[in-house]
Amino acid sequence: MFAQIERLPELVKPRPRPEEDGLQFLTRLRGSTTPEEAVTYVAFAALPISAVGWGYECLRMMAEHLDGAERPMMHLISDWLNDPTTSRRHVIMRQALWAPVRNPSVLLGLAVGWAAGGPAPNDPEPSPPHKAPVAINSAVLSCLARTQLRQRPVFLARFLDMAEALFRAY
Repeated sequence: MFAQIERLPELVKPRPRPEEDGLQFLTRLRGSTTPEEAVTYVAFAALPISAVGWGYECLRMMAEHLDGAERPMMHLISDWLNDPTTSRRHVIMRQALWAPVRNPSVLLGLAVGWAAGGPAPNDPEPSPPHKAPVAINSAVLSCLARTQLRQRPVFLARFLDMAEALFRAY
């Protein structure tokens, strides 16, 4: 599966062992010298809408590190997660595309736009499968980078604890 996920082998250097399932590989990545690769793996390996939900929860956990301008996008994403209509997704995508700054919530908004179906009403073609995971990965890691260095392992551990539930559901 790992080799079939477009762009993932470029972004995560360790490879799963033949006997490892997704959760075991996540655990190994988490314990590596670059545990951030576990975030990348989750963004790509989880189903797109589940991965957006996980990314949203990661950012929400770090709410004190989001600036006030990010709150409206976070509300839109929350509304979409509760009622994932195409029209809501297109509104989020339009706002994310035209946002003056690519902050974590805007990156997650782009992921919403690319997560299911065409990114715009006049674009019926689905987005390339790597677009949403790349945006989710960027949203989570860029938000994590806003914390003090000593806090990063704590937040990262919480993110990956939440991610484990995604792998247990499969």
